[in-house]
Parts: sequence; C-alpha cells; structure tokens
Amino acid sequence: MALPKPIMQETDVSVHSTFASRYVRVCLPRFKMPEQSIPKEAAYQIINDELMLDGNPRLNLASFVTTWMEPECDKLMMAAINKNYVDMDEYPVTTELQNRCVNMIANLFNAPLGESEIAMGVGTVGSSEAIMLAGLAFKRKWQNRRREQGLPIDKPNIVTGANVQVCWEKFARYFEVELKEVKLSDGYYVMDPEKAVEMVDENTICVAAILGSTLNGEFEDVKLLNDLLEAKNKETGWDTPIHVDAASGGFIAPFIYPEIVWDFRLPLVKSINVSGHKYGLVYAGVGWVIWRNKDDLPDELIFHINYLGADQPTFTLNFSKGSNQIIAQYYQLIRLGFEGYKNIMENCRENAAILRQGLEKTERFNIISKDIGVPLVAFSLKDNSLHNEFEISDMLRRFGWIVPAYTMPPDAEHVTVLRVVIREDFSRTLADRLVNDILKVLIELDALPARASAKLSVAAGPDTEASRKKSAMQVQMEVCNVWKKFVTEKKNYKTNGVC
Repeated sequence: MALPKPIMQETDVSVHSTFASRYVRVCLPRFKMPEQSIPKEAAYQIINDELMLDGNPRLNLASFVTTWMEPECDKLMMAAINKNYVDMDEYPVTTELQNRCVNMIANLFNAPLGESEIAMGVGTVGSSEAIMLAGLAFKRKWQNRRREQGLPIDKPNIVTGANVQVCWEKFARYFEVELKEVKLSDGYYVMDPEKAVEMVDENTICVAAILGSTLNGEFEDVKLLNDLLEAKNKETGWDTPIHVDAASGGFIAPFIYPEIVWDFRLPLVKSINVSGHKYGLVYAGVGWVIWRNKDDLPDELIFHINYLGADQPTFTLNFSKGSNQIIAQYYQLIRLGFEGYKNIMENCRENAAILRQGLEKTERFNIISKDIGVPLVAFSLKDNSLHNEFEISDMLRRFGWIVPAYTMPPDAEHVTVLRVVIREDFSRTLADRLVNDILKVLIELDALPARASAKLSVAAGPDTEASRKKSAMQVQMEVCNVWKKFVTEKKNYKTNGVC
C-alpha cells in the first residue's frame, strides 16, 4: 500500500532557496521588532547582504585601528568571546593576563618600578576611557591638594593643544573641567610647549601632550614641556603634572625612536594612555592607562576586590565587557616581542616613506606630515583653485579607497588636508596602487575643471569689488565650505522607492 504524500504547508520554507523565500521579497522592519520569527539562514543572508555595502576595512585609510590579525589570535578571541572580563572570580587567568599586559607596557614606558614591583594600570575599552580615568585621577588629586590648602576647587582646567582628539573635549564637558586649548598656526600643527606653559595657572590639573597627533602624526615635544613646566612649578610653588596621550604613538616610539624622551623618564609625566587597538595591533576595543606609581592614583577612586587570597584593585568606567581583546593583546606582546613590534613599525615607516615619495613625484602636493612620528602621510594640494581635497577624497571611493579630507583646527582652518594612515596590513604594492589611483583622479579632475569652479561661482554670487578684495584665506574657506556641503548632500541623498 502506497503511503500518501505529505501536504506541503505554505509556511514550510525548508525546500526553498533563500533568495526565493518570501523573507527577501519585503522590506524588514526598521523601527519595531517583527512580530514573527524568520529562519536563521534568511536572517544571516539579509544582514550579510546589507553589510556588503560597507567599506572594506583594509582599504579604510582614515582609521588608525587594527584591521588584521593572525588566524591563531582570531581563534583565541573567538574562544573567549563569551567571557565577561569583570567576572574576576570566574576568570582569574584572564585577570592575570591583564595584569601581565599592564606590567609589560609600564616597563616599555620606563615606569620607575622595582624588580618585582607590580605596575599601576588598567585595561580599558580604548583610549577614550583611559583618558577619562587619567583625567579623573588628576582632578581628584588637585581637589585634595586644594582642600588641604583651604583653596576653592570649583574651576579646574586642563591645558591642551587644539589638535587633541575629541575624547578630551568629552572629558572636559562630562566632568566639568575647562579645556584651555593652545591654538595652532600655519605650518605648526601641534601644541607649542611655551604657549601651553604660559596658559597654566593654579587651577590647572594637568597639561596633556600628544604623542602622535591625529591630524598629521607629529610627536609633541614632551621633554621641552616637562623642562618648562618644572621651571614654572619651581617659580610658583605649584605642582602641575603632565599626562601623555600616546594613543597612537605609544606602541611606536619605544621601538623605532628610542632616543626620544617622552615617557616616565620625565619626572612630571604621571600617567600615559595608549591604544592597544591601534599600533598595539589588536582589533578595536582595547586601550591602556598606566600611572607612574600608586601615589598618582587616589585610593578613593579604586575599588578593591578580594579573590583567591589576593587583593585586586579595579578602576574603570565600564562594567561588563568582553575578555577577548585583553587576551589578544597578551598574544601580540608574547608572540611578537620587542623584535617583532620593531620590525612591523619599521615596515610601516618605510611604506609611509614610499607613499610620500610617490606623492612628491606628482609635484601636485605639499606634504604636511613629518618624517618622525606616526607612520602616516598627510598632504594637501599646492593649487586648489580648480579642485580641492574634498573632491579627491570623494572620487577615490570609486576605487575602494577611504581617504579622509578635513580642515585643521583653529587657527589653521584655511588648511585642508588628506591623510593616509599606514597600518601593518598596508603593503608596498597597495602604496603604489594608491598613488596611481590618485593620479587617475587628478587627471579626471583636470579634464573637468568646471565641476568645482561652476559651483563656487554660483555660491560666491556676482562679481563685485567686495568679493575681489577677499583674502586668500577667505577664498580657501569658501572653497572648503561649498565642497563639504556638496559632499554631505550627496551622501545624504536617498533614491526614492528604495527600502
């Protein structure tokens, strides 16, 4: 007797192709959770398809963040992805690995530690959290000292250059600290130590120096700052310290610029932050802050956890977070060692030099970045009367490259810059290819000079005597603002009918 054939239910999609199913024929909800479930294959395919529209991380030359690691480290990270870092009782080995990283980095930065002395520091989500923690320590120490002296504590300030990363502005706003910025000048795009020390007063909780400016990769002169500040402290009786924001340069200078004195070898440097996920060579999500010694971190900011018979101090803004980045950092430190990091940083520096030489051969660009610093190339057009840096950045995306264009902070807003960050996975072949693609963009723009000039003529209005008297800086600012508006409108444009 033949068995009856089963009736295929309308909802049984097991025999359908993913792209033939009803789940890809309608737009998925964007603002509310859907009422019904969908098969895991369909969910994966739909999300994966959307993610294809993202840029390629390897070609994202705007970012300092690591985009490649060895497969063995990827395996370690995936194995630890479900470990909550704050559960120290459950994961004591992970905590031990973090402490080892802190000690290794502190010694790399020449912290004045005894042979078996444990360093004072902590792993963070990134340099932003690290800077928040260091800033809080400076503020609390300043407050305690002022209270002992019977002085007011309502007007703390930090002195920085105008080239600092936005996380310093966040700290100042979130924790009610005035941010006193040393303005930049044409051709000098980092903090001037002399001007910084002039701005220091009795309410200054610290001076923040940048080892590797985000704008052009340049190292600020921390030693000169230390010497000038020591003299002022001696003259005034103040005790103003220094924090070094080594987010980008902290894993570079010790390996290829050991002669530069910027770290705990300087007596006023009390804390240093560094990003493990930049030139520490770990995927995004890990940073470090190291203090000179225990006295530089007020004990009232530390929470003590006792487990396995040992005291574990903890000082973080976050609570739950993954353990895998900490494990990845330890992997890189022991896998590469000093020799490996030095080889990688030297290779990055050489590739930056190759790219720089290729751009100089075009005779179309001024190089803004320095030879000593973070391995990047910042450059601007010698002649931007017909086309500008924002156009080049926008057109390079057609080749897959993500190269940012931006204006400098005050008082150098008239300078527009393109920047290429050289990471471990940026090869010499890619450097040659990038130069060739930039040349293609320039040739196309040269053939279409009216594209930018026509927009500018419309934006500038009629040709009047007042418009002819505008300075070169005003004209450059107008060029930048018009093109930025054009690029922004183009990015925000949405095609009708698209889900």
